[in-house]
Amino acid sequence: MKITGVETIQLDNFPNLLWLRLHTEDGQTGLGETFLGPESVSAYVHETAAHQILGLDSRDIEGIRHRLRDTYVGFSGSGVEMRGASAIDIALWDLLGKHSGLPVAVALGGRTRNEIALYNTCAGYGYVRQKYGQTGPSSWSINGDATGPYEDLDGFLNRPAELAASLLDEGISAMKIWPFDQAAVESGGLDITAEQLAAGIAPFEAIRAAHGSDMKIMAELHSMWLPGAAQKIARALEPLDIYWIEDPIKMRSMDVLADFTSNVNLPVAASETLGTVEAFRDLINRRAADIIMLDLGFTGGLSEGRRIGNMAEAAQLPITAHDCTGPVVFAASVHLSMHLPNALIQEAVRAFYTGWYTEIVTQLPHIDHGMVSPPDGPGLGMELRPEVFKRADLRQRVSNWEG
Repeated sequence: MKITGVETIQLDNFPNLLWLRLHTEDGQTGLGETFLGPESVSAYVHETAAHQILGLDSRDIEGIRHRLRDTYVGFSGSGVEMRGASAIDIALWDLLGKHSGLPVAVALGGRTRNEIALYNTCAGYGYVRQKYGQTGPSSWSINGDATGPYEDLDGFLNRPAELAASLLDEGISAMKIWPFDQAAVESGGLDITAEQLAAGIAPFEAIRAAHGSDMKIMAELHSMWLPGAAQKIARALEPLDIYWIEDPIKMRSMDVLADFTSNVNLPVAASETLGTVEAFRDLINRRAADIIMLDLGFTGGLSEGRRIGNMAEAAQLPITAHDCTGPVVFAASVHLSMHLPNALIQEAVRAFYTGWYTEIVTQLPHIDHGMVSPPDGPGLGMELRPEVFKRADLRQRVSNWEG
């Protein structure tokens, strides 16, 4: 099944996302996705990657993985090359599933479960929709153009107990919030005042006071803090039985992260920002985190994700897949969670999967009373909606095989 075309798709109204389709000689397409810098990733895909994979058998996923990583630069980290390779790898697994008639979870080697618990990342409809926006209040877009019942970022800032009640009513018993980001922006992550600490702790206290242990709460720090300030936050959170504290510091040194983790009495989750199996090897070998979190759109796709999950399993560590980006990585992550025996819980954003995700793809993972399972059908179980290709903000680029 030779690859005959590599297509990238961008929508100006979703300026951080890139979708990728691989076309094969039998007319089949495989769908991939990545997040941040889509114009740069698209340039890499067409200037470099396409010429390396056009004409190859799409079923040779491992060979293509090695070919894309066997470069002079760009083979490590989560930069443009790795994000492009991630989208390609996800699309290759989608194709393999379609050609074999199997869901990706089965094509990976089979399921260890049929569904997994999800937690709600409490973002709103416009979260990280601005170009270049990713962390801090500048990316929050509270009460933007898109509206609906799930403006959950405004909810955790202003009505945390009510928000938790809404989630529990839907059967969702875990939630992630990030009320410390504004303080990090103000101090550059260097320190946090007693007043800022009290303000950040308040939503956690309100949820605990109203709902006791019924709700698991994750604290997201977005890698915005230096270790000293992050330790102050962690120690203030310790009495509140936080499920995990996520990316408390920059992922620049596994030694520093390991030291942080050993000095706090909360589980530490890290890190969606890392790319490649080698980076996660160092994280795991140093026991620098208690929960291994990866993003399939950043770290090399499903091939690398499965390897990272296997390494974590050997080290007796749980794994969790990040999704606060796009619908294709969400579906791929759910498939991976079905496959890996040490998958702990799956991230989801209800403002996204009930909102703009439905504008982009034909089918989404099934969510029922706090549990999620993959879409039906072979491969990922989804396609880009036909309406995507009629949008005024559409930008497409195609590289074709001339063999």
